[in-house]
Amino acid sequence: MAQQANPQPDAPKPDVPEPQVMIPSPPQLAAKSWILVDADSGRVIAEHNSDERLSPASLTKLMTAYLVERELERGNIKPDDMVPISEKAWRTGGSKMFVEVGTQVPVDELLHGIIIVSGNDASVAMSEYLAGGEAQFADLMNQHAAQLGMENTHFSNATGLPHDNHYSSARDLMRLARHIIRDYPDHYAMYSQKTFNYNGIEQNNRNRLLWRDPSVDGLKTGWTDDAGYCLVSSAKRDDMRLISVVMGTSSEEARAQETQKLLSYGFRYFETLKLYDQGAVLDTPRIWGGATDQLRVGVDQAVTMTVPRSRKDELTAKLNIDSDLDAPIAAGQKVGTMEVRLGDEVVGERPLVALEAVEEGGFFKRMFDKVHRFFSELVGNWFD
Repeated sequence: MAQQANPQPDAPKPDVPEPQVMIPSPPQLAAKSWILVDADSGRVIAEHNSDERLSPASLTKLMTAYLVERELERGNIKPDDMVPISEKAWRTGGSKMFVEVGTQVPVDELLHGIIIVSGNDASVAMSEYLAGGEAQFADLMNQHAAQLGMENTHFSNATGLPHDNHYSSARDLMRLARHIIRDYPDHYAMYSQKTFNYNGIEQNNRNRLLWRDPSVDGLKTGWTDDAGYCLVSSAKRDDMRLISVVMGTSSEEARAQETQKLLSYGFRYFETLKLYDQGAVLDTPRIWGGATDQLRVGVDQAVTMTVPRSRKDELTAKLNIDSDLDAPIAAGQKVGTMEVRLGDEVVGERPLVALEAVEEGGFFKRMFDKVHRFFSELVGNWFD
């Protein structure tokens, strides 16, 4: 038998591509609708029927709580303000905090009751306190829904109890959850509270993931016969926060399991990178007719991008700054855009702004710049 030749010691090794992390398609859930997004970048990682109008059940109370938190932050109400409990609030069916008619309960207690144990009685009491009645409060809810870009949402009550003209979508509820987390962070800790005791009655938060996954810290469950079992959840691992919305599952256990599938997929296969800090100077282009010759240009908000874990080296950013910048320019004025690409795909655009104000220069400075600009453009045209 012929002997196999041994390769030479200095023979070149064949080029072997580096192994890449394979990204599977998103999981398919046993639910009517769902969405998974990164809370910071806004990148949608997975979705299905996310704009379908569905009954939100007690997910409605995310807006009820958001408006209470808004009033607290604006100083219009205080945590220890006493809220009278009407007979209507007391009689409201469904899940309860078990307030008693004719008593007064602090705003802070009612807010905990709305978020942790989904108290319909607490929701009605707060709607009456803030707007004079539940119908008026629903009008306020709809105004804020429009302001937040919730295009497939209409509220008819503060609780989520069934109503023909009461609906929302997974995408809209995701938007609301992002605002709750970003706008009023000082209140967010209560969304992770597992139990709540009021009037000698202790009740558990119905979000089972709070017990199973230490990274999960909110937000809200919902159920009616029409809506099925729903869950808006958020989890944070290291510097990455994800928000998931799952609507229309068959049981409490199903909504927890389907949500866990989404969160696990997002954390395993994606990462969120901070490209630039708020206020980062990205360029200093020429400005004409100003007290200074250069303008510091950058971003007025931190720039984050969510990408597959195997592709972060493919991120590039291109600055498109207005070609002719004339003083005066105000701080924060938009002067261009930044285009972020992942390979050949545009994955984000952010405005470029002036990071400082530049006043108009004196007469001689403006005249000098006019002459300088004329000859610069003339020379440039010669080389075109």
